[in-house]
Amino acid sequence: MTKMKTGYTAVPLSFQRKMVAASTAPSHKQSNIQALIEVDVSEPRRFIREHKQKTGEKLSLTAFVIACLAQTVSEHPYVNSFIKGNRLIMLDDVTISAMLEREIEGESVPEPIGIRAAQNKSYRQIYAEIRAAQQKVDAEFGGLNDMTWVRYIPGFLLKTFIRIASRNIAMMSRYGAIGVTSVGMFATKNEALWMIPLVAGATVEVAVGSIVERPQLEDGKLVSREHLCLTVTFNHDIVDGAPAARFLKRFSELLKDVSLLENSVAAQPVS
Repeated sequence: MTKMKTGYTAVPLSFQRKMVAASTAPSHKQSNIQALIEVDVSEPRRFIREHKQKTGEKLSLTAFVIACLAQTVSEHPYVNSFIKGNRLIMLDDVTISAMLEREIEGESVPEPIGIRAAQNKSYRQIYAEIRAAQQKVDAEFGGLNDMTWVRYIPGFLLKTFIRIASRNIAMMSRYGAIGVTSVGMFATKNEALWMIPLVAGATVEVAVGSIVERPQLEDGKLVSREHLCLTVTFNHDIVDGAPAARFLKRFSELLKDVSLLENSVAAQPVS
């Protein structure tokens, strides 16, 4: 860090910041469409609160979103794909890239983990993977995925590397064509927050926003229900509007239904 006499401070860009900037490179050539939706998650939220009161364990709503998303993608396999040249590559397993915030060398940076074969994993298994990644202490970017070797790529080649990786079958199998990022925990209580992410390489990207209370009529009575703000981005080169609407309908149905959460927690109680 250099203190200048002209009224500003010059701070060198860290490798991880260069990598984050380079990771957006494919977004400039991707045709995206977005849907901003609210989903009633009152029942899953009630279950999470009651479970904490009984056991002391705080369950993750983001892990629940990922579990529901994985099931939705498995029922709509055409979205689990990416374009390579003149071909559409459809992946067999649903790998979901979940963005986590890490502190590396005193700097907070986002880093993805790939939750592989997520369609075959329970909520508990997905939650455990996320927790293990959050608790991992590593001084280097790429440590979550055993890819610390990326630090040896020269800065001027990072964007090229990202572009190649977004069309590489091995890399897409590692990180997936489906992504999730969560920013809702930073919102002011009961204020609606949506984020429109800069999507780079993902065919479907879900940005989890805040939870807001909405009045709703039930049996002629006005009740308060908890709604989750979501931004879902689709690569329009692969997914058209009508299939995207059907995908959102099924995704919303799963998010409203608490059974996926109940069954997984009952099958694997807290130790």
